[in-house]
Amino acid sequence: MTLQHHDQRLASIAHEARASFGETFSAREKALRLAREATQHSANTIRAVHRNDLDRATTLLQSAGQSLRQIEEVLDGHPNVYFAGFVEDAQKEYAEANSTLAFVAGAPLLGPSALGMGHAPYLNGLAEAVGELRRYLLDSLRKDDVSRCEELLAIMDDVYSILVTMDFPDAVTRGLRRTTDSVRGILERTRGDLTMALRQRSLEQRLAAWESRQDS
Repeated sequence: MTLQHHDQRLASIAHEARASFGETFSAREKALRLAREATQHSANTIRAVHRNDLDRATTLLQSAGQSLRQIEEVLDGHPNVYFAGFVEDAQKEYAEANSTLAFVAGAPLLGPSALGMGHAPYLNGLAEAVGELRRYLLDSLRKDDVSRCEELLAIMDDVYSILVTMDFPDAVTRGLRRTTDSVRGILERTRGDLTMALRQRSLEQRLAAWESRQDS
C-alpha cells in the first residue's frame, strides 16, 4: 500500500472518529442537562412533601420521571455515557423522591422496574428516603402531632431491615453498605428522639390531669 493510500485511510478513520465523538458528545450534553433537570425536580418534590403540598410534589415527580425517560432515548446506543455515573445519580434522587412521597402520602411504593432503573440506584434512593422521613417525623413532633410518628418509624425500620440483607460488594451495589450504615444511625437517633418525646408528652398529660384534679 502506497503512502497516499495510507494517508487516505488515516483521513477516513479520523473523519469517522470525529463524527462518532461528536455524536457521543452531543448525546452526553443533552443527557447531562436532562439529569440536572431530573435531580432538581426530585429535590423540589421532597421540599413540597415537607410542606405537605402533595399535589405539587406529585406534579414535580412526574416531571422528574419524564426527564429520566428522555435520557433513555438520548443515550440509546451510548452505553459508555449511560453508565458513566451521572444517570444513576439522577435515578437515585428520583427513587428517593418517589419513596418519600409514597411513604408520607400513604401511596403504593413503586419498584425499580416501574421507575425504569436498576436495583442499585433504587435501593440507594430508598435508603436516602429514610433521612427525609426522620426530618418529616421531627417536624411533626415540633408541631405536637404524633399521629403518624410511630408508623413512619416502623417504615424506616422496615427499609433498614431490607437494606441490611444486601451483602454484596460496593462495586455491585454502588456503595449501598456505607449508606446502610448511615441509615442505622439515623434510625437509632430517631427511635431515641421519638421515645423521649412520647415520654415527655405522657408526663405532661399526667401532670395536667393531676393539676385538674387538684383544682376540682
